[in-house]
Amino acid sequence: MSIRLEYAKASPEVFKAMLGVEKLLHASLESGLLHMVKLRASQINGCAFCIDMHWKDARAAGESEQRLYALDAWEESPFYTDRERAAFAWTESLTHVATTHAPDADFAEVRKHFSDEQLAALTWAIATINAWNRIGIAFRSTPGVYQPPKTH
Repeated sequence: MSIRLEYAKASPEVFKAMLGVEKLLHASLESGLLHMVKLRASQINGCAFCIDMHWKDARAAGESEQRLYALDAWEESPFYTDRERAAFAWTESLTHVATTHAPDADFAEVRKHFSDEQLAALTWAIATINAWNRIGIAFRSTPGVYQPPKTH
């Protein structure tokens, strides 16, 4: 499959704004949770580029292979905290929003584990990764080429 459009070059100001949102989200939520939420939404949406990216980012941030492999079955896996489970349920609810309509039960559970500021940031993170997934799928971003930034 080949790339359809280099969207960062086609609309550089929007791309820059999206990167700005990402920077704010990374300052608002812990990195590990953010990577796992992005990976889970990308699994649901089937965005190969984003799955590759967020798997690599999660590993670079110290996430274990076991937790990454089990993410698709998080409900049946004992490897996640109640806070993470609430975030994953909220991620699934919002990623499937056309069918779930963000049920009160999912909101009530996630509300128990996040402050107002954190819940708003989590919801923005979910909305943002869903936008990135749609861009990646629409324009056939090439998986496998992304490398996480080097940290010292």
